[in-house]
Amino acid sequence: MPSRSSTKKTPTDPGRAAAEGLTTSPSPIRDWHADHKAHLTRGERAADLMRNGMGSWAFVGGFVAFMIVWAIINTVTKGWDPYPFILLNLFLSMLAGLQGAILLIAAKRQDAIAAALSKHDYNTNVAAKKDIEAVLEINKGQLVMIADLQEILGRLDPAGTKKS
Repeated sequence: MPSRSSTKKTPTDPGRAAAEGLTTSPSPIRDWHADHKAHLTRGERAADLMRNGMGSWAFVGGFVAFMIVWAIINTVTKGWDPYPFILLNLFLSMLAGLQGAILLIAAKRQDAIAAALSKHDYNTNVAAKKDIEAVLEINKGQLVMIADLQEILGRLDPAGTKKS
């Protein structure tokens, strides 16, 4: 009579595991961020660079210093833009409009990055689930084999005595 382990299909060697679609070694780790950065367009890199520059304390401090210097020069020397600073106001309005557009572009890109990273995480989880299920299946097969071995040992030594 065949034992239970001979009728149960369990991958016991790497060749059989590979033939049944199970991984025998972990797949190489892929750096998702490096792959993504390598495929950025010139405009996307420029939007990231501008977002990072305009979102820094150095930019804020430099811009405040620029406005103070502008106000001092135009107040003291009767320069090109007298007191209500209409030209400065125009430049600030144009800058605000451009900054809004650049920040929206950067936010849109950030959403795309988050979505792609989420998809990558999902694919990684699906692959891990498949591997875990394969390991659990192998474990079940090993438990069947252990039970068969215990049964065989029980038949060879029916009294259960141990020889020391």
